[in-house]
Amino acid sequence: MASTAPSDKVVVGIIGLGGQGRAHVKSFAGLPNVEVAYLCDVDDKRRSEAGEIVPAAKQVPDLRTILDDKRVDAVSIATPDHWHTPAALLALQAGKHVYVEKPCSHNVREGRWLVDAARQSGKLVQHGTQSRSAPFLQAAIQLLRDGVIGPVVVARAWNVQFRPPIGKSQPGTAPAGFDYDTWVGPAPLVPFQPNRHHYTWHWWYDFGTGDAGNDGVHEIDIARWGLGVDTHPSRVAAVGGKYIHDDDQQHPDTMTAAFEYPADGKPGSPRQLTFEMRLWSRYYPSNIDNGNEFLGTKGRMLLTKRGKCEVFNEKGERQNIPLPDDKSVGITPHQQNFVDAIRGNAKLAADALTGHLSSTLPHLGNLACRLGRSFGFDPEREEIPGDPEANALLGRSYRTEHWGTPQRAQAR
Repeated sequence: MASTAPSDKVVVGIIGLGGQGRAHVKSFAGLPNVEVAYLCDVDDKRRSEAGEIVPAAKQVPDLRTILDDKRVDAVSIATPDHWHTPAALLALQAGKHVYVEKPCSHNVREGRWLVDAARQSGKLVQHGTQSRSAPFLQAAIQLLRDGVIGPVVVARAWNVQFRPPIGKSQPGTAPAGFDYDTWVGPAPLVPFQPNRHHYTWHWWYDFGTGDAGNDGVHEIDIARWGLGVDTHPSRVAAVGGKYIHDDDQQHPDTMTAAFEYPADGKPGSPRQLTFEMRLWSRYYPSNIDNGNEFLGTKGRMLLTKRGKCEVFNEKGERQNIPLPDDKSVGITPHQQNFVDAIRGNAKLAADALTGHLSSTLPHLGNLACRLGRSFGFDPEREEIPGDPEANALLGRSYRTEHWGTPQRAQAR
């Protein structure tokens, strides 16, 4: 399944060189026996800046150049969300292993395509929810598995921070040295707009998944991990929208979502995951900006990737629980796990299915807010029964004839 050259050197191409992409460059370049051979971005300036980190790497504007090079073992994808799955599918078709940033998909349907393609290709896909490779969080989740608070019934996740508005703008001319047509890629072509460009793409339906899919997915993933559910929810409810910012962004600045997981008809079997998001506030629950709380029948756990874990028994008494001294959470251990798995020396910490199950939750929360109603969800068929309007939003429209449009989209 995973194979490399006899030297065990892993040759990597980095696709997308914004802030997170440059972090990928630094991280992969620092791993033992890993060569960063390519740097790819549609922005000339970003390619040049990344080239200062790894001067020997080839700078290319088209990801297909990387995929055509048989020396390349793997790609790391840190593009805008709408390119995550299309780029990953092309890479798998070219026989490359894939590290893809969160969320792994722009929508639910793409996530399923990615899971299927990973299985069919025999190549590895690591999802960029790096908490899965953090010893501190791994130890905390193991405590939950061992019953430190009894069976976990409810998991909370929250993302509370201040993100400034993006203002109001009008279509204009793309900056020189920025290939806007390729940036849009397989998404529907719309005119360039200054506040729908670097980073601000997060807040637009066609290109991003809002902050639920951007930052919130980390806490959502930890919540699902701790809750111990390995399927989709069967009920989704959410309220939210643009409560504060009077600007052009489309995704909510406020959301409260609840996901109920299927029960087997016996008492104690249902599970619930809730997510809160406020992008206009610094009033943090339990003094934690992004965090989690797990509620069990015999206590609760407060957990955050910021290095805090507190366990309370059913009387509310704080318990003294030993945990690893290293409380750091970063991309380097996660990418080392990816490289080790390619070499056949480790199991992926966050494979394609893990990424899909976690990424689907912000997609469904966004969808419930957009529709203004709750709905049932079929975990097996990945459909919303009897609701054509909602089902249509589980996927998206694509540019016909564009080379990045997934083949399964063209076949629909």
